[in-house]
Amino acid sequence: MEQLDKLEKTITGHKIPIGQWSKAIIEWMTDNFEWLFDAISSVMKSGIDGTANGLLLVPPLVLLVMVAAVAHLLQRNWKITLFVFLGLLFILNLGLWKEMVQTLVLVLYATLASLMIGIPIGILAARRKTVWHAIAPVLDMMQTLPTFVYLVPMLALFGLGVVPGLFATVIFAVPAPIRLTYLGISQVPVALVEAGESFGSTRSQLLFRVKLPAALPTIMAGITQCIMLSLSMVVIAALVGAGGLGAPTVRALATGNIPLGTEAGLAIVILAIALDRLMKQRQVKK
Repeated sequence: MEQLDKLEKTITGHKIPIGQWSKAIIEWMTDNFEWLFDAISSVMKSGIDGTANGLLLVPPLVLLVMVAAVAHLLQRNWKITLFVFLGLLFILNLGLWKEMVQTLVLVLYATLASLMIGIPIGILAARRKTVWHAIAPVLDMMQTLPTFVYLVPMLALFGLGVVPGLFATVIFAVPAPIRLTYLGISQVPVALVEAGESFGSTRSQLLFRVKLPAALPTIMAGITQCIMLSLSMVVIAALVGAGGLGAPTVRALATGNIPLGTEAGLAIVILAIALDRLMKQRQVKK
């Protein structure tokens, strides 16, 4: 036992300074590239806030009808259109319209960024297995690591506001499109690929005319999952000043305000269901 105690003291007495290393890296980055992070934060904040403010200039009832009309034109399903209309009307009735618009804009920007990063990486991983073997552990880490672990360095680099919330959301959501794009392309039937090759298709033609169309349902599932993961981050993003529906949820949690927490939670659920139904219906039609 005494030998075990000595061994334990030796191990605990020589702690690997991972925390200090990470602090030194963040401090070095802020000391040398603060101007870059400030510029990125300013540009992104202006774009997100400008989009949200532009939508908020439209009268809520007008915007509500426009969104419902777009949903009907895209889906041709009166049930989905009615749900979108009544759901948004309910959120307006709760007095959370501004927060809903801010959340929707944040989710759209985060989803767009995740897809722009995730789909090309997924295609590359499907074409080169060594890339997939290299990034698979990183994706596992990104999906299992507690959100606050990478939210802290984002906060240190970009400060309070919507930008660190956006970066944290992208880190959390981007593994979904990478994985499902890789999966969709990898599962394209060999016979289909061989048929394309027999007609003399080049690698790029095989990718864009054979593999991607065949993998589209799986890729669409990745897009839907990416949207849902982005929406699940609204409360976390609100903790660093991102606003949206997460802000009243955080206030309700801090003050024990049950009515506000219930209303904000219902608004998040309605928005999530509406986006999910829209994307799933499109996937079925494809």
